[in-house]
Amino acid sequence: MYWYTVNEKTAASYAPELPLPPAEPGAPELFLVRGDPALRPAAWRVTDPRQLTAERADVTWLDPRRMGDRPELPEAVSAAIAAGRLTGVNLRHPRWRRALDFTAPRPEKKRVHLLAVGDVGGTLLTALKLLGGDVVSSVGICDLSENTVARWVTEMGQISWPWDYDALPEVESVPPERLFDCDVFIFAAARAIPPVDSGVQDVRMAQLEANRPLAERFARQARAADFWGLFIVLSDPVDQLCVAAWRASNRDEGGNWDGLGLLPEQVQGFGLGVMNARTAYFAKKDPRFAAFLTEGRSFGPHGKGLVIANGLERYDDKLSRELTRLTLEANLRIRELGFKPYVAPAVSSGAMQLLLSLRGEWHCGSVPLGGVWFGCKNRFTARGLEIETLEMPDPLFARLRETEAALRALSPEAAS
Repeated sequence: MYWYTVNEKTAASYAPELPLPPAEPGAPELFLVRGDPALRPAAWRVTDPRQLTAERADVTWLDPRRMGDRPELPEAVSAAIAAGRLTGVNLRHPRWRRALDFTAPRPEKKRVHLLAVGDVGGTLLTALKLLGGDVVSSVGICDLSENTVARWVTEMGQISWPWDYDALPEVESVPPERLFDCDVFIFAAARAIPPVDSGVQDVRMAQLEANRPLAERFARQARAADFWGLFIVLSDPVDQLCVAAWRASNRDEGGNWDGLGLLPEQVQGFGLGVMNARTAYFAKKDPRFAAFLTEGRSFGPHGKGLVIANGLERYDDKLSRELTRLTLEANLRIRELGFKPYVAPAVSSGAMQLLLSLRGEWHCGSVPLGGVWFGCKNRFTARGLEIETLEMPDPLFARLRETEAALRALSPEAAS
């Protein structure tokens, strides 16, 4: 083991002769690794020793037992992992030093900017206004329609508690050139949503080609603005648009990848929250699924490939697949009634997960795992992004592998 000093912090590493000041062995706060910057975070909270030796971050990070043998580590490093005090740092990422700043806690309320206020954006905005006063200072909104923006600014300005007029976040118009003067950017724009009577079964994938150029455009704008906050994707298909936005932001003017845009951990997709909530809805209605309410989990994308586990200790593959199907088809039931299913997604996936994120609490979101964005339980900490790790039964993990392969095949990079 070799020891260095980085930003006045003690760092350990397997790598010798790094161009860094040496340090005496001690209690490390950082662990320095070298990995493909396209396949793992720039900085993350280490929860298992095997994350320090794995070649890539993939779905095995959700169940580290499947990553291979545990490496031998000095007691001080093992103690730091056990205490949740160790940040892994990928030295091969061009912005690894900047990534350490991203993990630094900022207790002040955050400014949120929202691009566009259609059905989803308007519902999300309303929920943030009502629920976000503890962590959101203000919400700036931007839309192609000036009248739409004026309407929502006025309506939101007329919502307040009597005699406590500053308790809720202010809502204001923000011009396109100032979209990234904020702490959180939410991409909720969509070029086209198939009508209710279109007969389209997988509406999300029908939106990919329409929404991908839009996501890439604003990701490039984030790069130009040197944006250093959270880039949240709420538009469908969430997981594929996360990949598209991240890659677009990390290409130079010639289209070459240089890693000088958004960090992988800066981009998160909010689509899994409503799938988790829909599953809970069915679990409350049918006693066969009740275990989900205490030990269940949701994984994967907002759409085809979703994996619902009815429980971890009492995992039943047949029940879990039935519950997955019910959850996947829940939006179709709303469309059969003649409505677009946007209210629950805007609140459960959008507003609720964002507020949990800003509070540093566990939430449902799509995170970077080996070049794809994969939905799971995660949280932002002062030591970096942390992904929940679990011991999973083989049939459940096999389903995660299938979803990972499907997402990789559908990734914008593979298609381009």
